Amino acid sequence: MSLQAHKTTQSAKPAEVDHAWYVVDATDVVLGRLSTRVASILRGKHKPIYTPHVDTGDFVIVVNAEKVKLTGRKREQKIYYHHTGYTGHLREITAGKLLAGPHADRVVRSAVKGMLPHNSLGRQMFRKLKVYAGPDHPHAAQQPKELTLG
Repeated sequence: MSLQAHKTTQSAKPAEVDHAWYVVDATDVVLGRLSTRVASILRGKHKPIYTPHVDTGDFVIVVNAEKVKLTGRKREQKIYYHHTGYTGHLREITAGKLLAGPHADRVVRSAVKGMLPHNSLGRQMFRKLKVYAGPDHPHAAQQPKELTLG
């Protein structure tokens, strides 16, 4: 009878994780494809040390969010809802109007948020997402790497 060494799965600890920075240009990228890739990076699933109960993900900066592509008739038919807090004040806006307005980043934020875990760990991961409607971002000091989707 041979003795085998017991192999155990290593769990990442929060202190061991390095959080890199990536920048993604959303110009003419389909919203769903962009969102799934960004959510995966925020969770850390692209790393060999991925651990489901630890935030092993990286920071992601999305620029040109107003130029994201929606397929089909989603610009006219997709509706976003928010409640003001007052009785009967449920507001709705189409994706096209939201992208044309001052809060174009909310389309990308909403898509990515729905793909993250719906708990405190998911909220922690979501805070690492930085979305900007235009081409500029204030995170040059972090020296983000360009991330290509494709």
